[in-house]
Amino acid sequence: DRRNADDIVPLLRFFSSKSDGEEYTSLEQYVEGMKENQKQIYYVTADGKDKARMSPAAEKVRSRGYEVLYLTEPLDEIMIESVTEFKEFKLVDVSKEGLEFGDEDKEERKKKEEELNAEHKLVKEYLETALAGKVQKVKMTDLLADSPAALVQSAYGMSPTMQRYMKAQNVASGGSDAGMMGSFNQAVLEINPAHPIVQDLESMVNSLGDDDDSDDSQAKNFAVLLYDVAALTSGYEIEDSGDFAGRILSMMTSKTDTGIKDAEVEAKNFENEDKSTDDFQRALLSARIANDAKAK
Repeated sequence: DRRNADDIVPLLRFFSSKSDGEEYTSLEQYVEGMKENQKQIYYVTADGKDKARMSPAAEKVRSRGYEVLYLTEPLDEIMIESVTEFKEFKLVDVSKEGLEFGDEDKEERKKKEEELNAEHKLVKEYLETALAGKVQKVKMTDLLADSPAALVQSAYGMSPTMQRYMKAQNVASGGSDAGMMGSFNQAVLEINPAHPIVQDLESMVNSLGDDDDSDDSQAKNFAVLLYDVAALTSGYEIEDSGDFAGRILSMMTSKTDTGIKDAEVEAKNFENEDKSTDDFQRALLSARIANDAKAK
């Protein structure tokens, strides 16, 4: 209702990253609590405040001390398209690619990202190859604080919440859900190169040989699992749960095998130590007998 938007928008209420319990926040309250020099209102869409809270995209904003509004109702995303500004502050979806903050120089930000992508070029290209057909591209970022990776949409891509809503509407009207996840391929995988998990993957990729198929299989499994976790925490659904479970089991098995081998090596070393001790004791006993005989 664009004619009454000025009267309706102030009545909107959302959960936020600063909400306690079931308290809601209005846009007016958000603006009053904005940080000095903050120039935008940040929000993220999700299927509930708990999922919004665990979103890596929201993490990028919270880590800088900014409040994030949680849009958790199915129609919130449709509604927010009509509310692009409030009191001259632009509303920004943090799950979109190219998130910018008003407190940094655009050229400096661009230069920093280019340096990160160049520094981690090998693992970036490996991920793009391993995840071909799943993501539009892979890029390095230093905006993520605690998460190893995040899936974000391009400027005109649909969020996972909107994708599920559109699919449900299509099926309810007698259509097919086939092809409804096409926009999923517009997702961009953002990687945090400072995270230990990403550093482990980078070490695997850097140590790959031309003919080492087993190591390549392990690295690819690791790469796809990184994508799966980013998808889940970003609000997406795993399309093939069986394949996902297989990757988890494969990693668990590899860890178990490594533990068994380590245990076998340790047991063998222990046996060798016992043997060396026995030999030493026998030599010592022989020396004592020889000395006793000499004394007599």
